[in-house]
Amino acid sequence: MKEQIQLNQPERLSANFRLLLVSALAALIGIGVGFIAYILYNLIIFFTNLFFYQRFSLVAVSPDQNQLGIFVILIPVIGGLIVGLMAKYGSPKIRGHGIPEAMEAVLTNHSRIAPRVALLKPLSAAIAIGTGGPFGAEGPIIQTGGALGSLVGQLIHTTAAERKVLLACGAAAGMAATFGTPIASVILAIELLLFEFKSRSFIPLVIATTLADSVHSLLFSPGPMFTVGALNYGIPQQLPLYLILGVLCGLFAVGFSKALYWFEDRFERLTIDRMWWPAIGALGLGIIGFFVPRVLGIGYNTISDILNDRLTVQMLLLILIFKPLALMISLGSGTSGGLLAPMFMAGAAFGSIFATVVNRVVPGAQLMPGAFALVAMAAVFGSASRATFTFILFAFELTRDYNAILPLMLACVIADGVAILFMRDTSIMTEKLARRGLRVHQDYEADVLQQSAVADVMTRDVPTLNAEMPVTELADRIAQNDPVVTLHQALPILDKQGRLVGIITRGDVLRALDNGNREKTVLEAGSDTLIVAHPDESVHEAITRMLQYNVGRLPVVSRDDPQHLIGYLGRSGIMQARLQRHAEEHIREPGWIQRLATTAKLR
Repeated sequence: MKEQIQLNQPERLSANFRLLLVSALAALIGIGVGFIAYILYNLIIFFTNLFFYQRFSLVAVSPDQNQLGIFVILIPVIGGLIVGLMAKYGSPKIRGHGIPEAMEAVLTNHSRIAPRVALLKPLSAAIAIGTGGPFGAEGPIIQTGGALGSLVGQLIHTTAAERKVLLACGAAAGMAATFGTPIASVILAIELLLFEFKSRSFIPLVIATTLADSVHSLLFSPGPMFTVGALNYGIPQQLPLYLILGVLCGLFAVGFSKALYWFEDRFERLTIDRMWWPAIGALGLGIIGFFVPRVLGIGYNTISDILNDRLTVQMLLLILIFKPLALMISLGSGTSGGLLAPMFMAGAAFGSIFATVVNRVVPGAQLMPGAFALVAMAAVFGSASRATFTFILFAFELTRDYNAILPLMLACVIADGVAILFMRDTSIMTEKLARRGLRVHQDYEADVLQQSAVADVMTRDVPTLNAEMPVTELADRIAQNDPVVTLHQALPILDKQGRLVGIITRGDVLRALDNGNREKTVLEAGSDTLIVAHPDESVHEAITRMLQYNVGRLPVVSRDDPQHLIGYLGRSGIMQARLQRHAEEHIREPGWIQRLATTAKLR
């Protein structure tokens, strides 16, 4: 026997080196995205000052204080025209709110994003938001960060999986640099981009988001983007009300998602050039903004006002109605902007109104609107995006208040359950992809093939051949449908001492006969270079070796004695691992009550 091929130490060392390399690149990406987020934020401030106040300034202002009167309607239209031109002559990938586009790159293009997207996406978003677009900066910076990570992965030799990790690092760093929520940013990347929880991705993600958040603290200010005062969640007495809020938030998220795509469908029916669509949507935004200026711009200050209970019920109702409407008209038209901030604002307004209504209907309820606003903010977007865990942590990072955990967990998972019931396999992030024929599996679990050992599924009673058997004798046995040899596509070959020395496939037999080598033994016709598995390794490792060497079966040998054959792993064994998981999930076993009832009947 020449050799046995198996996973060796150099391959493991290579994997460790790649992890170090990807982690180092993730650090650079995290720092770079932190500065890009700062530049984007200041670009938005610059354009807001330029268009609404006709001045060159980087002093943060809100467009709702402008003195333009009815001319304010024209400002978003100008931004829409510019974005439409950029989408037509630059890249159509700048349309949308960013995260679905990053998901699409992962699913369809091996995590490759064109360089122009990294440049045009933040610029188009800054123009759209700076001219009054009711968007957040986080979606564009997430896509831009993902683009930077992808570009870094394209500059050097990487695998598609490594590029996906770098893309996710850039996207997570973008969210961390925007909101100052590094933990939630890591989970967002896992839930919406990676769909895995492995050291190869988790370690670089944490490094990237940590450094991006450090840049956020350095350039913006320490702590999260929103300022939230001390909140009283009324636990445990008010938990039932958070449960009701969760149901309502789930329904609100479903309605929001369906309405957004309804508007998008209306624009898709237009017969004019797509270049004009953002301007048409912006005209609707301008009209709404003239009557309700609070809908214009990012609105981080408005979200802080809601969370700190500074707005009247009338203003909350206006925000709840017109902020989503402005967003749907604008985003449905195919312009560039983020979805998180406007949905946060609408969700927070919804929660605050809920608490206010309960206080008025139920004497002595004493609900704190800010607490319910925070919980609803997380529940609405978490259920709409199917990233519930992310936004539980996001809201917790905003407050740094452990008392928020229970109401957040309860309301968010209830809202998620409602959204699953009505939206099934899609979310506000994946609906667009589903319409393009891309199915995104957002649930993930440990691979059963990594949890199953080869010893658990291998065939132990393995038919073998004597090394001196003529190949013609084996061919005759195959032709006669001898059950001992026809059950397997390949058979191990043993020497006189019963030691494994080779393997022969049916293809080897046919080649020997076609070449006129009828006098050959099975060992001469077969292969003495063996690719083997060990009983204590995972089925996943064995399958990886099968794919790497393009074989459909592996002899299983002892680690102590590499020529001691103890089993055989083929396709049926691999399927057995899957069947075991299927049985665990679908076959119901009788419980104690059924057993007692059966015993009673027998008596």
